[in-house]
Amino acid sequence: MFVMILTAVLCVIGASNAASTSYNVLQFGAKPDGKTDSTQPFLKAWVAACTSVKAAMIYVPKGRYVIKAAEFRGPCKNSITVRIDGTLIAPSDFRALGNDDHWILFINVDRLSVIGGSFDGKGAGLWACRKSGKNCPAAARSITFNWANNVVVRGLTSVNSQGMHLVINSCNNVRVQNVKIIAPGDSPNTDGIHVQSSNGVTITGASINTGDDCISIGPGTRNLWMEKIQCGLGHGVSIGSLARDFNEDGVQNVTLINSIFKGSDNGVRIKSWARPSTSYVTNINYRNIVMRSVQNPIIIDQNYCPNNENCPSQSSGVKISRVTYQNIQGTSATQVAMKFDCSASNPCRGIKLQDIKLTYVDKTKAKSYCKNIGGSAGGVILPENCL
Repeated sequence: MFVMILTAVLCVIGASNAASTSYNVLQFGAKPDGKTDSTQPFLKAWVAACTSVKAAMIYVPKGRYVIKAAEFRGPCKNSITVRIDGTLIAPSDFRALGNDDHWILFINVDRLSVIGGSFDGKGAGLWACRKSGKNCPAAARSITFNWANNVVVRGLTSVNSQGMHLVINSCNNVRVQNVKIIAPGDSPNTDGIHVQSSNGVTITGASINTGDDCISIGPGTRNLWMEKIQCGLGHGVSIGSLARDFNEDGVQNVTLINSIFKGSDNGVRIKSWARPSTSYVTNINYRNIVMRSVQNPIIIDQNYCPNNENCPSQSSGVKISRVTYQNIQGTSATQVAMKFDCSASNPCRGIKLQDIKLTYVDKTKAKSYCKNIGGSAGGVILPENCL
C-alpha cells in the first residue's frame, strides 16, 4: 500500500513539474499604469518563455500597458501561451510607431496561443493625418502572425487599429475564436481579419465592425473555414482584390456558413483588378447567410480599376469557377441584390445558386445582373435568376 501511495505522489509531482512555466510581465518591470513604456519588459518575458525547455505561459495581469512596435520572434523551444487579462495600448502619438507596418508581430513561431486581452491601436491620430493630406507614416497593423504554425487566437478584442486589425500571413493551422473587432465606419483600410498565403485557417464566432473588409482573403489562401461571423460596418467578406500583380497565387477551398451581415457595404464579394494575372478563385461555398440592409449582398466584380489606370484592355485574368451560393436570405439596400460582373476574357464558370431570397428594402422588386457568367440554379431564386 505504501509503495502504491508513494508512486501516486511521485506521479503527481512529475505531472506538476511537466506543467507550464509561468512568466508574469510585472516581474520583468512592466507597469500597468497606461503611461509607462512596457515594451522591453514584454520582450524580456518573451525571451524567457521562448528559451524555456518546458511549455511556457506569459501572463499579463489587469491594467493598461503602453507598448511600442514589438517583434516576438521564434523559433522557440516549446509551446507558448500568452494569457492577457489587461489592455495593450499603442502610443498616443502615432508617429512613435514610425513606418513599421506592424505594432505587435509574432514571427516564425510554432504552437502559440494568444488568449483574451484587448488591443487598442490608437488609430484616430493617423486617420486624421491622412484625411488632412499631410505626409503621414505607414499604417501599422495591430496584430500580425507571420510564418507561424499551430496557432490559437481566442477571446481577443481589437479596437481602433491604425490599419488592419489581425493579419495571418504565410501560416498553417490557425484557429481564431470569439474575437471582437471595432473601428469607425470611416476609418481607412482597417480590415478586421486579413488572411493570405495561409493554409488551414478557421475563424469562428467573430463580431466585426470596421472601416474596410470584415474579413479580407488574399492570394495564396487555401482551406479557409469561416462560421458564425457577425459583420456590421465594413465592406463584407471579400476575396481580393486579386490581380494586383501578374504572377499571383490563387484562392481555393473557402467556406462561409451561418453568418449575418447588417448594414455592410457588401455581403459576400469576389473582387479582382481588370488586369492580366495568373491568379484564380475556385471551390468557394457560401451557405446559410442572412443579409440585413446590405448594399451589395452578392457581388463578383472583375472590373476593379480605380481612376481607370494601369488596366490594359480592361479585362481580368483571374479565373473564377465553382462558386456556390446556398440559402442566402434578407434585404438589399440597393435594387441590384445580385451582381455578377465577370471578366470578358475569363468568364465565371460553374456558379451555382440554390434557394436565394433577397428583397429590396424599399419594397420594389430587386434585380440581378449577369455579365460573362455561366452556371446553374435550383430552388427559389429571388431576385430573378439571370445566369
